[in-house]
Amino acid sequence: MSAACAVLLALGPAPVKAQSELREDFASLKRWRPLFFDNIDAHSTYSIEHNASSSWLRGVADNSASALVSTEHFNPYEFPHLSWRWKVSNVYQKGDATSKSGDDYPLRVYVLFEYDPSTASGWQKIKYGLAKAVYGDYPPDSTLNYIWANQPHDARVLINAYTDRARMIPLRQGTRDVGKWVDESVHIIEDYREAFGESPPANATLAVMSDADNTGERAIGFIDYLRLSP
Repeated sequence: MSAACAVLLALGPAPVKAQSELREDFASLKRWRPLFFDNIDAHSTYSIEHNASSSWLRGVADNSASALVSTEHFNPYEFPHLSWRWKVSNVYQKGDATSKSGDDYPLRVYVLFEYDPSTASGWQKIKYGLAKAVYGDYPPDSTLNYIWANQPHDARVLINAYTDRARMIPLRQGTRDVGKWVDESVHIIEDYREAFGESPPANATLAVMSDADNTGERAIGFIDYLRLSP
């Protein structure tokens, strides 16, 4: 994904008032903003599709990369359960979650965790201070990436090929469920502790992406809804 994963860490939306449940049914994209990456001129496209009773997000990657970032923050300790329904048209022949050249997925769901300078080490304060000078705000501390991988992996959690502050969790692997709507349910706090060996920051947001800039392939991904609950 080139430097896309690292750049994605450099954005964080403004916090919003806590709710009893956060749910996105993709009736529109008013609660999302696009994210484009330096040195990637071809952007994936996102749109809303409807039928008589529901709507969903459609993302198309064609030798391209870009993401959608939620404009709402949430506390993962108050809303640790994340669930969604998704579908992909295909997986990538050249995909490989362990290498930079294969770090593409027809669909992924991110959880971005906000950097907290009050708990940071001296080196972290310098690094994140430099990033703030470039981007105008602190980049998030770390991310969980729930991915639809093209092949099985022995480990449940993988370190991203571009940055060790991102962990990849391949929930779907291979072609078995391609073309089908499938439901996912994860526990953000438990996954973070398994992935990083510590508890996460208390402020987070969501992002979604369909990308194919490394593999040069094409895929279409769909998300029916996203839900955060206690």
